[in-house]
Amino acid sequence: MSARSITLYGFGFTARAIARRMHEDGWRVVATTRSSEQAHAIAASGYEPVLADPADASGCQALQDAARASDALVLCAPPGEGGDPFQPALASVDLGGKWLGYLSTTGVYGDRQGGWAFEYDAPTPGQDRSIRRAHAEAHWLDRGARLFRLAGIYGPGRSAFDRLEAEKTVFDKPGHVFCRVHVDDIAQAVSRAIARPDASGAFNLADDWPDTQPNVMTGAAQIAGRPAPHIEPFDPQNATRMQASFYAECRRVSNARTKAALGWRPRYPSWREGLQAIWDQRD
Repeated sequence: MSARSITLYGFGFTARAIARRMHEDGWRVVATTRSSEQAHAIAASGYEPVLADPADASGCQALQDAARASDALVLCAPPGEGGDPFQPALASVDLGGKWLGYLSTTGVYGDRQGGWAFEYDAPTPGQDRSIRRAHAEAHWLDRGARLFRLAGIYGPGRSAFDRLEAEKTVFDKPGHVFCRVHVDDIAQAVSRAIARPDASGAFNLADDWPDTQPNVMTGAAQIAGRPAPHIEPFDPQNATRMQASFYAECRRVSNARTKAALGWRPRYPSWREGLQAIWDQRD
């Protein structure tokens, strides 16, 4: 019997972790990309690349063919100003009988002023990129997708250690906390969801410990044996556009439904365990 196949639409940081996990689970992994260089990297990792641009006819056909040949699909790319990149390409494909997942963001909950966000809460996005996500969510949910709302993603090569190395400014805004999730915990959740096809709807993927940015960065410095980072009061005039949008919203994200529905427990329940594992695994 041939291995079941999964196609990842987009091959960014999180998709790569999902690919590793599903490959370990015995799945044949296919990944799409618009980049020839990325296609070579996909092949070098032992997966099957699909070089396709959803903006042209031949690319659309390749994306459709990959969907029809797959048992499971995960849409990993964020929508741009023109909307979801894969929605038009896959509009004519019958996805009935296929497992479908969509990677979204906890940003669709908007600003909760430090309050908790639950999957049963209606999305109330406040920022343009989160509004686009909510629109994409609604489309893919109508097509049967499970929604994975991701907190702040980190992992090897994309963590507080990298921010320390880059000497990024650390802002302190009193009362501002946010949730994080290790990329391997995302991959574990997707794997569990596929193994439980009756589990549907939205799943919040976040760790158990919302915390402040200064605490995380100071903790990372302690793990790495580095001097504490310079921390200064948050001033939107001194922040980048992305930093300003980050500090404009504050929410805690509940993962209770995900734990109950998928039997999922984050391997890294807080940034402390996650960062320590990254440090211990460094070259």
